Amino acid sequence: MTSRSPSSIFITGGSGFIGSNFINYLFDKYPDITITNYDALTYAANQKALVRHRNNPGYHFIQGNICDLPLLTNAISSTEPDIVINFAAESHVDRSIADASPFISSNISGVHNLLEICRKLDIPGFIQISTDEVYGTLGSDGYFTEDSPLKPRSPYAASKAGADLLTLAWHETYGLPVNITRCTNNYGPWQHNEKLIPLTIHRCLHGEKIPVYGDGKNVRDWIHVSDHCSGIVAVMEKGVSGEVYNIGSNNEWSNIDLVRKIIGIISNMDANRGVSEDLITFVPDRLGHDFRYAINPGKIIQELGWAPEVKFEDGLVDTVRWYIMQQG
Repeated sequence: MTSRSPSSIFITGGSGFIGSNFINYLFDKYPDITITNYDALTYAANQKALVRHRNNPGYHFIQGNICDLPLLTNAISSTEPDIVINFAAESHVDRSIADASPFISSNISGVHNLLEICRKLDIPGFIQISTDEVYGTLGSDGYFTEDSPLKPRSPYAASKAGADLLTLAWHETYGLPVNITRCTNNYGPWQHNEKLIPLTIHRCLHGEKIPVYGDGKNVRDWIHVSDHCSGIVAVMEKGVSGEVYNIGSNNEWSNIDLVRKIIGIISNMDANRGVSEDLITFVPDRLGHDFRYAINPGKIIQELGWAPEVKFEDGLVDTVRWYIMQQG
C-alpha cells in the first residue's frame, strides 16, 4: 500500500476541539509540515489550543467562514495545498433542534463550496470529517458499518449526512479524490463545555447540578481525540479514494454511568470538594434522542493498519486532570 505524506495541508475548522487537536498532532508527527488553518472563530473555537504554534513558520491562520466563497477560494488557491481536510461544522445537536439554519449553511453549503474549489483547482485530496450520527440510532445490540444506510434523526445529523452524500457525488461525478471519516464521540482537552464530559467536569468542580437527559440510559461509544487524530492521519496517508472509514474504539458507556464515573474520579482526586451523585438531576429528554451509537471500526483496522491506543480509564482521568488544571 502506497503511503502519502502531504507537505502542505489546508484545514478548515482547525481552531475547534478536534481540529486544534489534529493540528497539534500533525506538528508533533511532522515538524516540518506547512498547515493553513482557516476558521471562522465561532463560539466553540479556542485559539489557546494552538498558541504554541504562534511563532512556527509552518503555521498560518486565516479567519474566515467556509460559506464565504470568494475568501475561501482565494485562501485555498494562494496556499496550493496537497490536501484539504474539513473539520468546519456546526456540531451541537441541541442547537440544531433550536435552529437548523446555521447547520444547513455551514455543514451543507459550506461543504459544497469546498468541493467545488477542490474540483476547479485540482486539489489532490479532500477529507470530510463526519460523524457516526449520520447512521441514526441502534437498539441494544449491533454495530454500524460503512455500508449501513444513512438514517439521520436530528437536523445536525441530517446536515452531516447531506455533506457526506455531496462528497461522494463529487467523487463519482467529477473524479475528485475524497475520503470520509465517521467517528464516535470524542473526548479530551480543549472541548467546549456544552459537551457531556467537559460539562460534567465543570459542574462537578463548581458544585452545580449535572443535567442528564431522560433516564440516562442512552449509550455512546467514546474515543480519545488523539486516537481520532491518528485515524484521520491513517486515512490521509493510506486511504483509498472514494472510501468511507469508521473510526471508533468499541468503548460504550451509558450517559448516567459515564457521569457517575467522572464524579468518582473527581472525588478520588480531591475528597474535600464534596462532589457526589447528589449533583445529578434528570431533565426532560432531548427531542428525537438517539438511543445508542456503536460502530465497527474493522475496515480501518484491517485495511489501513490503524488501532486506538488510549485506554478509556487512563484517557478519562487525564482529561479530568487537564480541566482541573485549566480551572486552577
